[in-house]
Amino acid sequence: MFDLNNLIRDNIKTLKPYSSARHEFTGKASVFLDANENPYGSPLADKFNRYPDPLQWQLKFQLARIKGVPAENIFVGNGSDEVIDLAYRIFCTPEKDNVIVCPPTYGMYEVSGNINDVEIKKVNLTSDFQLDVEGVLSAIDSHTKLIFICSPNNPTGNNMHREDVEMILNNFSGIVIIDEAYINYSKQKTFIQELTEYPNLLVMQTLSKAWGLAALRLGLCYASIDIIDLFNKVKPPYNINDASQQLALEALEGTDLINKWITASVEQKEMVIKVVAVFNFVEKIYPSDANFFLMKVKDAFKLYNYLSENEVVVRNRSNYPGCDNCLRITIGTPEENKQLINLLKSYE
Repeated sequence: MFDLNNLIRDNIKTLKPYSSARHEFTGKASVFLDANENPYGSPLADKFNRYPDPLQWQLKFQLARIKGVPAENIFVGNGSDEVIDLAYRIFCTPEKDNVIVCPPTYGMYEVSGNINDVEIKKVNLTSDFQLDVEGVLSAIDSHTKLIFICSPNNPTGNNMHREDVEMILNNFSGIVIIDEAYINYSKQKTFIQELTEYPNLLVMQTLSKAWGLAALRLGLCYASIDIIDLFNKVKPPYNINDASQQLALEALEGTDLINKWITASVEQKEMVIKVVAVFNFVEKIYPSDANFFLMKVKDAFKLYNYLSENEVVVRNRSNYPGCDNCLRITIGTPEENKQLINLLKSYE
């Protein structure tokens, strides 16, 4: 049975979080003499001399409108990497607890675990890059606190079977973190709408991919209010700067444009895959529901170096389990995709 209180580290339960004056003050104010700020403004703009909203409420209200989730169920991190790190710091006691990851997958799950001195249990995906449900459930012990599932997965691009994810959610008393960084490109629906059904569910998304805001570093976390409260308790007081909050609010008004770009990226992906698949050095292209695809070739290192020499950067994932001689290729603009195809034709 899921019991959130049993998962939280003891020091987090008793932690007294930092409280800024803006947290403590309620009501309206016209004079701010609480935070030792420069009252004259800044060389950039007057507003940047003041500290930002520590809980990013305006941004969360806008996200709530788009996602259909209450603002209280949303946490905004300094990139998804902050969300991952906070999950370790809240739930995992160093040198005692463990988490489960399913390679090949996003590398920061393991890196963050190593930074926090938490054991990483690896249960590799199957040969078709799906979850080994039996293997995952068998790997769980009394000290397993988190299971990371990336869907659509990076670097393979495929969705995990929904029934497999639900099987794990229903049979694990810890936190299941579903990373949906690429969900905007996918035909599969998000797990956000399942938050009320699964109290142990935490869904990550991002504004870095489809929304085109990678430079702003804005990761999103959707979970129960109790879990979100823990994240707000442990995070730095001003983890999202005001410039990022304001620019994100402007970007979130552009839903129609984003949908247009998503459609264009999916169409371009299908075109590129169709053209590239016939080259004699290509052995396999794996199904993708993301804005990239994984391609198995005869010699990934040789092809990678060839593209690099011609000023095209892709990702060599040959060192990942099940990805021998595989390159991950992101879909670019039509002009960039044409340049890639022409180079591959010359390589052939």
